[in-house]
Order: sequence, then C-alpha cells, then structure tokens
Amino acid sequence: MRKLFIAFILLGLLAAGTFAYWTIGNRPANLSDKSTKIFVIQKGESIREVGSSLKREGLIKDPVVFFLYIKLYGQDRKIQAGDYRLSSSMTLAAVIDELGHGKLDRWITIPEGYRAEEIADVLEKNIPSYDESWREELNKNEGYLFPDTYLIPRDADIDMVISTMKNNFNHKIQEAGLTLTDQNLSRTIILASLIEREAKINEEKPLIAGVISNRLKRGMALDIDATIQYVKGSPDKWWPQITSSDYKSADSLYNTYLYSGLPPGPIANPGIEAIKAAQNPQSHSYYFYIHSGGKIYPAKTIEEHQKNIQKYL
Repeated sequence: MRKLFIAFILLGLLAAGTFAYWTIGNRPANLSDKSTKIFVIQKGESIREVGSSLKREGLIKDPVVFFLYIKLYGQDRKIQAGDYRLSSSMTLAAVIDELGHGKLDRWITIPEGYRAEEIADVLEKNIPSYDESWREELNKNEGYLFPDTYLIPRDADIDMVISTMKNNFNHKIQEAGLTLTDQNLSRTIILASLIEREAKINEEKPLIAGVISNRLKRGMALDIDATIQYVKGSPDKWWPQITSSDYKSADSLYNTYLYSGLPPGPIANPGIEAIKAAQNPQSHSYYFYIHSGGKIYPAKTIEEHQKNIQKYL
C-alpha cells in the first residue's frame, strides 16, 4: 500500500512537472521585448533545426516544446522555407501560426523556356505587390530573365524582381564562357531562346543548334514553329497550336517562315544548357528535323526530311 502511495505521488509530481515544462515552453521568450526581427527558414531545414534556430535567436523558450507542439497539432506541412517577421514577445502558438501564414518572401519557380508574359502570370498569382505595369517591363527584358527558383519579397517592386533575375543571368552565362560585354551576347540569347523552345530534352539542344547554324550559313529561312507561336500567343494560350496557314498569315519579323535570319529578339527565356548549345552548336550536315514519339529525327536533305515525315508523323 505504501509503495502504491509513493507511486501515485511520483506520478503526480511527474504530471505536474510535465505540465509546468509545457506551460513555460509555450510562453513568450521575452514578453517585454516588443521589437521584431527577420527569421529565415532555409530550404530543406528540418523542424528540429528550425526549433534550434528559433531558440538561438531568442524567439522561443524551448525547442523540444516547439517540436512537440508542431507534431501534436500537425503543423509540419504548413511551415515552409522563407523569411518571417517574429518577436520574442510572441507566444509559441503565435510564432508557429506566423511560420504557417506570415511568410515575407515567396518561392517563385520560373521554368526554362517561359516567355516574359508567362513570368508575369506567375508573379501575378504569387506576389501581392504585383501590378499590371510589370508585364511591359518584363517584356522589355525578354531572354534575360533567367529561369530558376527565386525567393521574392511579398512587397517587391518590378525593379527588384528584374534585377534579381538579371543578376542571376549575369552569373550563369559565365558557365557558357559569356559576359555582359560579349559582342555576340544578343545573338547567342536569341539563338538559345529558339533552341529552348524547339528541344524536348537537353541532349537534343546541341543538335538543334547545329541545324539552325547550318541554315543560317546557307541563308535559308529557319522555319521554326515556335517563332509563330510567339507571334500568335495570347493570354488564353501563350504557345498555341499552329496550322500551315499561319506560316504566311502571321506577318511579323519574328515569323521565321516569312523572314530569313534570326528574329529581332528572343522568343523566350532560355536556360543554361540552351545557352551553351547556342555557343557551341554541334558540327554536322543536318538541315532539318522532326519530333515524334519523344525522339528527334534529323535529315540532311529535303527528300530525307519528307521521308521522315511520312514515316514518323
């Protein structure tokens, strides 16, 4: 009986201690400090690592209670990488709520081959400060808005967005041996934008670059469908299906069926592999190609090209 009584006493003390530990861990780290600071969660950071960082920054009392709270209330998936404005005077519940809803920055992914209009659409959906005037500014920088994943402030302006993307572009082109002062930069980016839109996979890009290079050397029209799509694109579909009648009806210098040589500007924003291919096109004797079933079929002559069309399309 005495042992049972002692066990009850111990259990009571344990329960009281646990309750006190939990209660203290839920309180503000410093109720009198009303100042705020920017807290950053890095991509790939675990909940335990986030808790430890919050403790180091003096934003919570106990990382273990933080971890247990997250698990108990199923908040794991709500907390994402980004920047948050937090205060030591916030309770643990308030901190966790802010981490789930109050992100200052947004992760924005721009896929390779997106045109400026598509980038504008992405920003419109994700950045609260977006203004329709951004679209025109983005269009002015077609080709130089490097496709990547960016952490953009919710209150960013267009100058900040464009500067971020172009600074990344300036850094990335060095992988292709280019600099901003390169005399051939504009031509290379136009070529790369064509390659990006035409290729299905990275491995095809040098081959397609070689075809374009061969046709340019001979003074042949490039006959690239993506250039007509660029002309005919609209908010309903930025890369619409085209028909043979579009080859002549799309009267624009971007129409590479009507006008020989390169179009006057990029038709999309190419990734680094397309830029590298534009810089170093594959050396071969092909002047044509088609895609079918996920494969590319090049041809040296128009006769061989027609045979590929009949066989594979």
